[in-house]
Amino acid sequence: MRLTALVVLASALPSAALDLKLSGFYDLNRPASLEYDPAFCGLWIANEGPEMILVTLDGIELRRWRSDLFRIKAVALEDGHVVVSDGAGQYQRLTKEGTALGAPFRLGNVRAMTEGMVVLPDGTLVLVEDDPARIIWTDMDGNVSRTLSGDAFDPPLTEPQGIARDPRTGHLLVVDDWEGTNSLYELDPEGRLLGTTPLIAYGRDPEGIAIRAGANLVFMAFDGGARIAAFDYVPTVGAGAEVPRPGADCMIS
Repeated sequence: MRLTALVVLASALPSAALDLKLSGFYDLNRPASLEYDPAFCGLWIANEGPEMILVTLDGIELRRWRSDLFRIKAVALEDGHVVVSDGAGQYQRLTKEGTALGAPFRLGNVRAMTEGMVVLPDGTLVLVEDDPARIIWTDMDGNVSRTLSGDAFDPPLTEPQGIARDPRTGHLLVVDDWEGTNSLYELDPEGRLLGTTPLIAYGRDPEGIAIRAGANLVFMAFDGGARIAAFDYVPTVGAGAEVPRPGADCMIS
């Protein structure tokens, strides 16, 4: 699993807190996984039940449908459609209207109890699981290109639950739940730790995370209180580098 090299990689950079400013809360039923969709200016929300829900940031429900999985634990967008996971090794692709694009499938021999996931521009799927605590880079056929143990970080990432990617920097944001550090971890595209931010001031037991890069916002789902917190967000950049502009955002108004 190449863990020796990856421990060095994960701890090679200094740790600093991410710049977050709380801007509001959304009350929802046990949000477990989030994905921001700029096509609708809304959030796809999974709550470990059988349904997938899409709501606008004003709270208007736009979509509600079921997959062929017994539950939906994690959600990600891929090439204009939705990928969902039951958190027990099965995945399915569906249109945004909820039409299945194929039967449920497994990632080859990958046996990940997926808590959260994100699809990179090259099609790589990045998974987080908490038993064992690790981050996995794999393709949809189960060809694993990288595995990073949660113990590689300082402090250790012991209960990773949700993951999101900032398209401007390629950085990955991972939330560690209440049984871990109840914190946000920012990683560079290679998995090196850039910083950690305690979240106890905003909520308990973070489960999901999504980024609205076009408005410099990050959303985090907290199981404690069953709500989503929205934060103004500034991504970490290197010394002397300019903070990336928000860029294009919603496709509808």
